[in-house]
Amino acid sequence: MPSGSTFIVPEWPLPSNVKSLITTRSGGVSSHPYASLNLAQHVGDRGESVSQNRSYLYQHVGMPVTWLHQIHSAHVETLPAPESLHVDGVFSKERSNVCAVLTADCLPVLFASKAGDEVAAVHCGWRGLAGGMISNALKKFSCDSSQIMAYLGPSISQKHFEVGEDVLSSFQEAQSQRNYSCAVEKCFLKRRDREGKYFADLYGLARSELTGAGVVEIYGGEFCTYSDRRFYSYRRDKKTGRFASLIWLT
Repeated sequence: MPSGSTFIVPEWPLPSNVKSLITTRSGGVSSHPYASLNLAQHVGDRGESVSQNRSYLYQHVGMPVTWLHQIHSAHVETLPAPESLHVDGVFSKERSNVCAVLTADCLPVLFASKAGDEVAAVHCGWRGLAGGMISNALKKFSCDSSQIMAYLGPSISQKHFEVGEDVLSSFQEAQSQRNYSCAVEKCFLKRRDREGKYFADLYGLARSELTGAGVVEIYGGEFCTYSDRRFYSYRRDKKTGRFASLIWLT
């Protein structure tokens, strides 16, 4: 089994029957450039290594995980469901269904009802975030948004996330369709040395949409996958693994 330092337990006031967990890149058996707890089968790592890494995680969580085939969509599926899900978010109101997403710079967001009876996990690349992933996840819950907590998992920080004008335009279009608590332009820092380039704040965009949708309790958002080498980062390393963000009912 990996050591306790392999995992991060998010700090947020979950009900006692709700558990959440974030893996790091340490504690597994994958070799460079996937060293070492890579949990993704689609990045070129040895299948045997990924299977063993997932077994380590199952032992720690105490149950298997439903893995997604993430496609940068804004679709959320309800568990239990077939393991071959081609979606980017999962929701559950049944015990022992582990909601999990894999990331390496994109933003993982975990959700839990304050009543402790519904949870969700979503993968937010900028396309999914602009496409309505957060609002689609919130719609799965039977309670009002004010009764849902959200945790923003490790993602690339603004100073390392350069994007083009197409990304800004996508969020401007999104704001014409959904409520944000501030103008999305405030989450884009224009580069003076590169025409048409910006630094985008995924954390800020997610917080703005969550707040605009009525979510009051928002936690996390303090990590940067690019600068913190405990995490995999596609922008930093290109060929790399994926870590997981998980939430489930017990």
